[in-house]
Amino acid sequence: MTTRAALFIGLSLAATMVSAQEIKPGSAFLSPEMLRQQSDEARNPGFLWVEQGGELFSRRSGGAPACIACHAGPERSLKGAATRYPQVDAASGKLLNLEGRIEQCRTQRQNEPAFGYESPELLGLTAYVASFSRGLPMAVATEGAAKPYLEAGKAFYERRQGQLNLSCRQCHDGLVGEKLRGDTISHGIGTGYPAYRLEWNGVGSLHRRLRACSLGVRATQFDYGAPDYLALELYLAARAKGLPLESPGLRR
Repeated sequence: MTTRAALFIGLSLAATMVSAQEIKPGSAFLSPEMLRQQSDEARNPGFLWVEQGGELFSRRSGGAPACIACHAGPERSLKGAATRYPQVDAASGKLLNLEGRIEQCRTQRQNEPAFGYESPELLGLTAYVASFSRGLPMAVATEGAAKPYLEAGKAFYERRQGQLNLSCRQCHDGLVGEKLRGDTISHGIGTGYPAYRLEWNGVGSLHRRLRACSLGVRATQFDYGAPDYLALELYLAARAKGLPLESPGLRR
């Protein structure tokens, strides 16, 4: 039997569910040196984006007030906010992640054009806001209006996709701890994002990572902020319930 054939058989047999108690944060799969670097604000390069986000948070944009005008004392007023995203917007009924909420404030309250996914401004602001929840447990809502989105995210997670006919579940439940191209397969939760990835040489969003996974199994890459990825993000956040938010995380 070839190595490739053995891998695909292993993937098929290993697709078992794990209990919530078994799920570990991404930091549990880092080397001791990378874990120390992630924990040290002076050595974690992701904090450069946090600093830039902090500057933007306090800066007026055109004729619009700065973010801090509404969110004074963000270390207190925004503490824990990131642990509750994605969440359903009460006014529109749409699922928003933290990036989506920031863009909503930008366009509807500041009357300024959206920054756009993966823009330095949005990554910086998202990392800045998330940093106030660093170490706090994830606590997304999964009932009521959020339940259909959660179910859609779970279905996405379990659905085989792409030319390789693989699901998220097969790797992130069944092959946790195994090596893939030098990296260790984790439980796939997004508590470290926005994260600084060595392969990117910069900070990127969870949706950038999801798009890379889609490409890896040769499946459709959805747009940043697409409903499919938002639903999956909610499901991953639900799997991480009670685990600490780590953004800005450090990943390979």
